Amino acid sequence: MGKIAQGILGGLSGKVGNIVGGSWKGIDYIRIKPSSVANPRTEGQVNQRNKFTITLEYLQATKDFIKIGYKSFATKKTEFNAAMSYVLNNAVGGIAPNFTIDYSLALLSRGPLSGILNPTTDLTTAGQVSFDWDDNSAEGNANVTDKAMVLVYNPSKKESISILDGADRTVGSQVVTIPNTYAGDTVELFMAFVSADGTQVSNSVYLGSGTAA
Repeated sequence: MGKIAQGILGGLSGKVGNIVGGSWKGIDYIRIKPSSVANPRTEGQVNQRNKFTITLEYLQATKDFIKIGYKSFATKKTEFNAAMSYVLNNAVGGIAPNFTIDYSLALLSRGPLSGILNPTTDLTTAGQVSFDWDDNSAEGNANVTDKAMVLVYNPSKKESISILDGADRTVGSQVVTIPNTYAGDTVELFMAFVSADGTQVSNSVYLGSGTAA
């Protein structure tokens, strides 16, 4: 039972009906307890949970990449939470309940560093994926020491293989070794650059999908 001190305008301690009162740091407060939801599985709630689930699976599988890629957005939140917010708001589409992630919009890194010039990929060699690009180290704020960040995401296995401190921007190629168990699976390919000191990244680029050899 709640108690009202000093009359109806005084402090309230405890619960009276749907009104809850208390004191925090010497300040009396009251708030209205929200009504219970009769149906916690409304269409809107189910749709939001479905969007959240597919985004969570995608980001959990790529969290090491995200930790670097969203470092500058980790203010009062984690890199993972920053990525979750961005992807949910910008890259989830489809028609309920079959939502999908648009990988071209689902950035795994975000930043002002100059991006990739003319990237290509090759999956024809068994057990590996090759990433290639042109040297643009003389353009924008690019540096010859920028490192390639490359990622091979396997949606069916909900996991990824990545190199986060790869070849210099001037080298123009990076090979990722993938497990033999990936053979025949569809994989999604991503790339970005990170500065040598790790303070700057480029926006990630989605390089399409392919079948692992």
